[in-house]
Amino acid sequence: MSRPAPRVSPELLHVLKSLKLGRLAPTLPDRLVQAREASMPLEDVLLLVLRDEVQRRTNMRVQNRSRQAGLSPTMVFEEWDSTAKVEYDRTLLAELQTLRFLDSGSHILINGPVGVGKTMLGQAFARRAIERGYSAIFTSAEDLFRMLRGSRLDDTHRAEMRRLARVNLLVIDDFALRAMTAEETMDMHEIVSARHRVASMIMTSNRTPEEWLDQLADRLHAQALVDRFQNNAFDLVVDGESYRRRQKPGVHRA
Repeated sequence: MSRPAPRVSPELLHVLKSLKLGRLAPTLPDRLVQAREASMPLEDVLLLVLRDEVQRRTNMRVQNRSRQAGLSPTMVFEEWDSTAKVEYDRTLLAELQTLRFLDSGSHILINGPVGVGKTMLGQAFARRAIERGYSAIFTSAEDLFRMLRGSRLDDTHRAEMRRLARVNLLVIDDFALRAMTAEETMDMHEIVSARHRVASMIMTSNRTPEEWLDQLADRLHAQALVDRFQNNAFDLVVDGESYRRRQKPGVHRA
């Protein structure tokens, strides 16, 4: 008969909490049983327990930063449906998942029709960047423009533009869905210019960069924006059937 798991004494629990290690308590009994059964040296036991705490803190940090970045916990590469009826360059996607593009300040354009997973890929890249220790922001173009309009009213516009310029990875979803105002065009031009070959961006769009020109208000700024982004970006084209069709509700028939 196996012996019961050791109980964490109140004195030990108090010491752990004093050292801000109280979250170790739930897993400590199982780890002590594991150490006892494997006759582990004291140093290895201590290393095992502290590694648990390091991993827990890392996970919490990733979760907090992902939440602050506006990411969904389900939009990660591990949840990408390889059986979906979409076509894309799998070799290119695998290369981009290494995040080497961040080291060179290169961009990614994820282009394709509605429902093929562009938003999920954008979020998945941001999540992986955060897991690797980079900072990231994910925002739809509409939310971005709404935030910047509001920042002009409370005199925080320059601070917000600096924040958007400095983050390691900026992901803008659903870019150029509609015609942009002169103010929005100027903001996008400034963001792309500030990040040119310095920090990476990902844009998802139903339109090609050539089609963006007609959606931007000022032709000169539009051409400069498109030229800087397009000539520094990997093109990840995703084409095929909308995944949302598979999620359409219907009557289940036996």
